[in-house]
Amino acid sequence: MQQIIDFILELDKLKGVTRKTRPLGLDRYENSAEHSWQIALLAASMAHYAQEPIDIDRVICMLLVHDIGEIDTGDTIVYAEEGWPERKAAELAAVTRIFGMLPEPQAAKFLALWREFDGCETPEARFAHAADRAMPVLLNLANEGQSWRENGIDHARVVRRVAPPIKAGCPALWDYLEARLEEVREKGWFGTL
Repeated sequence: MQQIIDFILELDKLKGVTRKTRPLGLDRYENSAEHSWQIALLAASMAHYAQEPIDIDRVICMLLVHDIGEIDTGDTIVYAEEGWPERKAAELAAVTRIFGMLPEPQAAKFLALWREFDGCETPEARFAHAADRAMPVLLNLANEGQSWRENGIDHARVVRRVAPPIKAGCPALWDYLEARLEEVREKGWFGTL
């Protein structure tokens, strides 16, 4: 029992990992725990739009564990284009440590879910990635491009970073987002390099 309690209390640190997007109507930035919760519900709400049949419970579990490594590494904005191999290696070390707090077989189960998400080779992982990439876009569409403008992220970079994983896991969601991104580009909601 104590190992599980220690693990759960360690996860509380995810609430302190800030991201670059603000929750709607708030002046503060969202944290990674909020992000994980929100994309789990996004995926659950959109499961019928998945490119392939999926086990939505597995997707939700992946989304709940996918950012746990950020407890040690911090968050990197999704639109960053450099340093991903090093970041993924650091996150693997972090989740190995954190999931290692649990007894077996729970430790192995959570690490396998994290690896499945990271590998992006199953229908569930592809759909989970689509939800993960879509949420920052949805928030920016709802708050006039707040993080795009603050971080100098232009339209082309947004499309480069989010289109492939969203198309692969949920093409209907990409169709929706692509049209909206074009609308807001004309409104000047993107940053400049």
